[in-house]
Amino acid sequence: MGSHYVRVLLSTYGSRGDVEPLVGLAVQVRELGAEVRVCAPPDEEFAELLAGVGVPLVPFGQSVRALVTGVTPPSAADASRIAAELVAARFATVAAAAEGCDALVATGLMPAGTRSVAEKLGIRYVYACFHPFELPSSHYPPSQRPGPPFPSDVTDNRVLWDLDAQKVNALYGEALNTHLAAIGLPPVDNVRDHVFTDQPWLAADPVLGPWQELTDLDVVQTGAWILPDERPLPADLVTFLEAGAPPVYVGFGSMPMRASTDVARVAVEAVRAQGHRVLVGRGWADLGLVDEQQDCFVVGEVNQQQLFGRVAAVVHHGGAGTTTTAARAGAPQVVVPQMVDQPYWAGRVAELGIGAAHDGPTPTFESLSAALKTALTSETRARSRAVAGTIRADGATVAATLLLDAISRETPRVSA
Repeated sequence: MGSHYVRVLLSTYGSRGDVEPLVGLAVQVRELGAEVRVCAPPDEEFAELLAGVGVPLVPFGQSVRALVTGVTPPSAADASRIAAELVAARFATVAAAAEGCDALVATGLMPAGTRSVAEKLGIRYVYACFHPFELPSSHYPPSQRPGPPFPSDVTDNRVLWDLDAQKVNALYGEALNTHLAAIGLPPVDNVRDHVFTDQPWLAADPVLGPWQELTDLDVVQTGAWILPDERPLPADLVTFLEAGAPPVYVGFGSMPMRASTDVARVAVEAVRAQGHRVLVGRGWADLGLVDEQQDCFVVGEVNQQQLFGRVAAVVHHGGAGTTTTAARAGAPQVVVPQMVDQPYWAGRVAELGIGAAHDGPTPTFESLSAALKTALTSETRARSRAVAGTIRADGATVAATLLLDAISRETPRVSA
């Protein structure tokens, strides 16, 4: 068999936290000599992110920002329609992009259909997730115990795991099996398990998101996929940082914060009450200044890897990427979790002693003040700095090496 250049397709659908790690992996795959392209939502900021590192973007699906920040949140009917549209896009756009590739790595919102595309093309398929919360284990940390209708002493998440499989089937099963029938592949009876495979990759830091090996799955934990950010901080931000003591950063990334319409005011007042200046991250909730006082500053998309090393604490939503960036920077955290894996990361931050987990998604002056008191102690600061030294930065390199080694074992190839 003749040799050819190794080509890899990375695919995701989701917000910044789903796209940026994949860009980090793409950069490392290319460093190791393979060609790489990324299928991701058509949002302008994702296009800019990929253009910035020179990796081709193949857009699919609708804008995630438009979906998340629309006037009304998506309804159950919208969810079913979007699920069917995404499955169709994987069998069309993603399948076309995967032609001539040797491997397809899928992450983000349940990538139903991606494995089937890989099977039809006869190429390697890998599913990766960014948090252990998504995978079944016999361990449920105390901060994550399920509420009603489950008894309070439940510590096994397999009940939830089975319920989750039923939900995924209801959302994606019909669309997936219709497309499978059209290309002559047999139906899938458990969409979630089919997507995950028996050997999913866990792209999370082993200290922040340890994998409890109490499951039938052969999970490969690579470490978090971090895209190094070399951008300088804007001059006006540097001026603000240097004008006084380190501020507290408050930002909620791609969360629309619908339940907290006054979250910027609540946060600013709570931070001021602790004697600190405030740095507000605009984010998808479009937060802004609440008054004309000089102790506050607003930033848009910025190099958080640099910024978080210069703040007193980071108040955020608990996305995997933001939690990891803050932990690496040694910044104490207050996590105000909104959805999905965010309560898990809030619990980990509290358990590690590197910050506080806010109880619930809607902060009040009192609740945020209490969390900030914990995060701003000298003990939390010292613990945050100690843990920072244990966070691995090589997860994307580990994953890229694993992927290309697996490809090279299957057939003789040459690198680009």
